[in-house]
Amino acid sequence: MTHEPSNARILVVEDSRAQREHLAEVLRKRGFAVSTAAGGLEALKAIRSDPPDVVLLDVVLDDIDGYSVCRWVRLGDRTRDIIVIMLTVKSEVKERIEGLNVGADDYLPKPVDDDELEARIFAALRSRQTRNELRQRNVELEGLLARSEQVAMTDALTGIFNRRRFVEMLAREWATARRYQHPLSCALIDVDHFKRINDAGGHAVGDDALRKIAQILSGAIREVDVCARYGGDEFAVMLPHTPRDKAVIAMERALTRLQRERTQWAAHLHGLSFSAGIASSE
Repeated sequence: MTHEPSNARILVVEDSRAQREHLAEVLRKRGFAVSTAAGGLEALKAIRSDPPDVVLLDVVLDDIDGYSVCRWVRLGDRTRDIIVIMLTVKSEVKERIEGLNVGADDYLPKPVDDDELEARIFAALRSRQTRNELRQRNVELEGLLARSEQVAMTDALTGIFNRRRFVEMLAREWATARRYQHPLSCALIDVDHFKRINDAGGHAVGDDALRKIAQILSGAIREVDVCARYGGDEFAVMLPHTPRDKAVIAMERALTRLQRERTQWAAHLHGLSFSAGIASSE
């Protein structure tokens, strides 16, 4: 769980008891929730059990070094966002670079000034909060774009593809069929006497009839096939790798299913039927 800077949880990993207790005391006085570990293995166990917000990590430890601990933190799904600030008496540039290369967020030479340490922690927490907010916004934006794309290619009434999307997919599939000499069939379906259904029951009944036809057609074809509302009371089905005779069987299957299921629907849909014309690349 991510905490606000004012109540962040910090794990101090330091093999020197005196320095460990000093850092813990300083940070507690400044409002942080602090736990401690005397070595790398103890730190890994604590991090795995209850990931903190920040790890103050001494590079030189008695068992495994801080670089190894930092690498492990960055590999875990639950721990990779933990802020790691490495502490060491070494101040050479190459040592700082090594710490940053293994994934540390910051690097401070010891002895650490208390005010600077607090400032670095707050800066790192603010930076992480900003990253998390940007990540969340990106997720929301991706979701919005996905929904927009879905709306743009879906018929609002029936929930299947619309004519625009069908034409796009048909163009691609036709090019593939011509190149590789695969059979491609398309069926254009028209609801029988749709105007009569609309006039007798109103537009709500007509809409219900179109939704039923869409369900029947979608349920009678394969996953690789494409069903779309082509316009008004017309539907289109594209059947890749399908010769004309197999496409006829698919449409007959859909019509048989419609005849079987329509008796279970409202009375005004008992006579619902459709006609289909089929064209093939063969």
